[in-house]
Amino acid sequence: MSNKFYKQIDSFVATMVSSYKDESHIIPMDSVALPNKDTIIEILHLLRELLFPGYFGKQNLLIATIEYHIGDLLINVHDKLHEQICSVLTHQGIENNVDLIDISEKADEIIYLFFGKLPQLRKVLATDVQAAFLGDPSADNKSEVIFSFPGIFAVSIYRLAHELYLLAVPLIPRIMTEYAHSVTGIDIHAGAKIGKYFFIDHGTGVVIGETTEIGDNVKIYQGVTLGALSTRGGQSLRGVKRHPTLEDEVTVYSGASILGGETVIGKGVVIGSNAFIIKSVPVGTRVSVKNQELVFKGNTAQEFKQEFNSDWII
Repeated sequence: MSNKFYKQIDSFVATMVSSYKDESHIIPMDSVALPNKDTIIEILHLLRELLFPGYFGKQNLLIATIEYHIGDLLINVHDKLHEQICSVLTHQGIENNVDLIDISEKADEIIYLFFGKLPQLRKVLATDVQAAFLGDPSADNKSEVIFSFPGIFAVSIYRLAHELYLLAVPLIPRIMTEYAHSVTGIDIHAGAKIGKYFFIDHGTGVVIGETTEIGDNVKIYQGVTLGALSTRGGQSLRGVKRHPTLEDEVTVYSGASILGGETVIGKGVVIGSNAFIIKSVPVGTRVSVKNQELVFKGNTAQEFKQEFNSDWII
């Protein structure tokens, strides 16, 4: 480093410290009460070992020793998760100016309830794996689905985060789902309600908002948005149903947008690619966008019959 830098470093330090003080009302400096993102990601990897034993982390597990392995994993997760939950509960208490009483005991209670949900969560994830395998002819086997499908990665993390969300754990569920978002391009809010046999094919660009409700046996493709009509109300809309409801056996093809808290997509509906839906669709309907006119220069396009027959054309 040059002498010029050394001469100016004191000025740089003073300017940065001043900015911390100036913006402390927006970005608090109380780092003692903040969670550690890296540790939360580490917890996710440990939890995925619990959900899919033998696939991630330690391999070649034996029935004779698996109880020891699972016990060791649970202790490891407990210790790390307890520390992080204590941090976020403390942070929440400082933000809301409430007394910080029995934080450690509350964290233990949350973890106890969370661990109790894991066996059922594994059963639901097994249906997701089954849906992905049956729904994608390119998959050779279910191991391929578990190892490599981004939809399974994002949905498994969502389901873990959702259980913590239901237990009113602040910050951590959002950190978890945004980690999955950063890895897969699939953005599922931890507050969304999603049923069994859920399959996101390809996945990049999928957005599922906080108050979305999705039934069983639903399949969506890349680029689908299940969003709000408007968020101009900002924080005044917190807790309001802003996102759509998809009933059982709905299929939504790539690039479609379904918006609004009062929008209900009925059972068995098929939404075609690039549709823009802001009103409810009756049970069993097929919706498609009327094709734009295509111009071919040099050769005539080959005509062919499409199997997709729409009831609604928009």
